[in-house]
Amino acid sequence: MIFEDAGRYRLTLSPTSFTVLCPEGTDKFSGNATSKLPKVYIVSADDGPPFYVGITKRPMRSRLRIGWSASGKSGYYGYAWRHRVSSANLDLWCDTDPPAKDPCLDAETIEAELVYLIRKAGQWPLHQTEIHFHPSTDAHRAWAARMVARYGLKP
Repeated sequence: MIFEDAGRYRLTLSPTSFTVLCPEGTDKFSGNATSKLPKVYIVSADDGPPFYVGITKRPMRSRLRIGWSASGKSGYYGYAWRHRVSSANLDLWCDTDPPAKDPCLDAETIEAELVYLIRKAGQWPLHQTEIHFHPSTDAHRAWAARMVARYGLKP
């Protein structure tokens, strides 16, 4: 399992749209953010703790579009945080060596470990709505600790 830091993106958002600022200064996602490899993403306010942790195999722009266009017809209403914040950081890590049988397994396991570490540091992520639980290994917990360290949270 190898997770590559795919960068910090800046989101400017409203309930109906979003724009992206790439670490390279463009208005597009780049590199592994555009791949179909499994990704873990963490959304946070400027100086606040993470308020959402997610995973996806879709290119990041496509995943965000789903979160903005959901109508609730299938039971999914999209990202609740799009109604509550006007800008956010989106940190992204890409699994460049996913398991062949279940490509999202490691990303889902790390997602749960991240949410646990955020809770342990104070409170559940404010807009977290779903977590996939799988047995974790020391390697999963180490990746989660590395990722959450970006926010000054101690595992």
